[in-house]
Amino acid sequence: QVQLVESGGGLVQAGDSVRLSCAASGRAFSSYTMGWFRQAPGKEREFVAGISQYGGTTHYADSVKGRFTISRDNAKNTVYLQMNSLKPEDTAVYYCAADRYTTPHVMGAGGMDYWGKGSLVTVSS
Repeated sequence: QVQLVESGGGLVQAGDSVRLSCAASGRAFSSYTMGWFRQAPGKEREFVAGISQYGGTTHYADSVKGRFTISRDNAKNTVYLQMNSLKPEDTAVYYCAADRYTTPHVMGAGGMDYWGKGSLVTVSS
């Protein structure tokens, strides 16, 4: 069992940067592939970024590639999402998720085992 708690969201302006954190409790954090997803109002939850168990592999949605960076610190049981050059269309609730058996390139919202409650990021124009 893994509990995930996101933090770091808020209201920012277009062009600003924000770093989200996701703290995990439970055992064997390093055995989980971690991902960030987001859900904008009226839209389905979508994949944003994923990272393998020891951080050697990352993958991003085309919409955030070059602007967002996912990383993890297994010693701190934490995964991060650094978001730069934010746009109003990045406004969403951002969710952290964990799964033992997926990979960053194939993970999807329907296949993750554990979810945080989400952190709202609002980007004003």
